[in-house]
Amino acid sequence: MNKSMIAPSLLASDFAILQQEIEMVNQSDADWFHLDVMDGVFVPNISFGMPVIAAIAKHAKKPLDTHLMIVDPDRYIKTFADLGVNHLTVHYEACPHLHRTLQAIKAEGMKAGVAINPHTSVNLLEDTIQDIDIVLVMSVNPGFGGQSFIENTYQKVADLKALINRKKAKTLIEIDGGVNAENAKTLVDHGADVLVAGSFVFKSEDPRATIKELKEKIA
Repeated sequence: MNKSMIAPSLLASDFAILQQEIEMVNQSDADWFHLDVMDGVFVPNISFGMPVIAAIAKHAKKPLDTHLMIVDPDRYIKTFADLGVNHLTVHYEACPHLHRTLQAIKAEGMKAGVAINPHTSVNLLEDTIQDIDIVLVMSVNPGFGGQSFIENTYQKVADLKALINRKKAKTLIEIDGGVNAENAKTLVDHGADVLVAGSFVFKSEDPRATIKELKEKIA
């Protein structure tokens, strides 16, 4: 059984003190850094791009788990690999040739992830699940931080876990959106391996203590 992991989302951090925020995550019990890249086209928001990721990579001592909420992600696969990204997650809804995209990500030495929006069925991953290292289940509609959690996510995670087991895949399940101390344990009990936490961590009084609390909930 994999130990459940926490991936704080730097989108919710204070960019004016980004290096300090990165060092806090380095020293915390968190497992990965979660980076949200948005293009204003696939989602109605713009976040940060290559220069910021280059700056993060310089200081981060944990894997960079990068979630592309962009159209035509294939154009940038090599660029993200060169920046030092460890896991690259693309949206199912943005990839007409998903299998080819997954192979291209792996060819660059990264783990390949696929994100699915709240309305996208896990059954659509049946033919590619064995090629996917991480499935990122969006538990809010993508594009903005601080949204409330969609309750149907629990059933979706259970269904996805069943698919992974049926296909004897080694895919990790990651949850992104509205994760907090109340739902963390239930998500892990339903089959989640990695929880992304943004606002819940960075807007708390003591982010490092909040990460520790989340880790204890899911231990």
